[in-house]
Amino acid sequence: LSHAHFDHIGGLFSAWQDGQQSQLLFSKANFWMGGKQWLHAKSPHARDRASYIHEQIVALEDSGRLHLIGASRHDALPGAFSFHISDGHTPGLMLTEIKTPEGPVVFSSDLIPGQHWAHLPICMGYDRFPELLIDEKRALLENLLKRNGRIFFTHDHEMAMGTVRRDERGRFSVEPTSF
Repeated sequence: LSHAHFDHIGGLFSAWQDGQQSQLLFSKANFWMGGKQWLHAKSPHARDRASYIHEQIVALEDSGRLHLIGASRHDALPGAFSFHISDGHTPGLMLTEIKTPEGPVVFSSDLIPGQHWAHLPICMGYDRFPELLIDEKRALLENLLKRNGRIFFTHDHEMAMGTVRRDERGRFSVEPTSF
């Protein structure tokens, strides 16, 4: 889980029904989240409190299947998985990187939610620290450009994944690609 905003963990729960508590689904699944984001989700700032649903946070914690990640790797996960931590969108946003023979694939979550956000100055109103986000985005894109990296998007209805490119003016973009 990249972070605990309702639009990122809501699919783990049964559909809302008036007068009924939503239930955590996937009874055999383990859930992985960055420790810094988890602490923020449990006690969010007034600026982003509405992005978290308290009952969902409690249900994840009570499940006993939530594992917190505090580094770029975790011993329980295969070596092909590593993590980047970002604080621009929300403190402790976790971006998962998967090594492939063709180059890395990064689930960029809300750091770069879609192809149009690859352009550095583009940010969302939900971003807590836009200037920091731009710096983090630049660092990730430069890193992926050097390694023929691809980005898997969260919120793009036109493109699921793209390869990082930079034009002659230095502007980043993504070129459609597949797995």
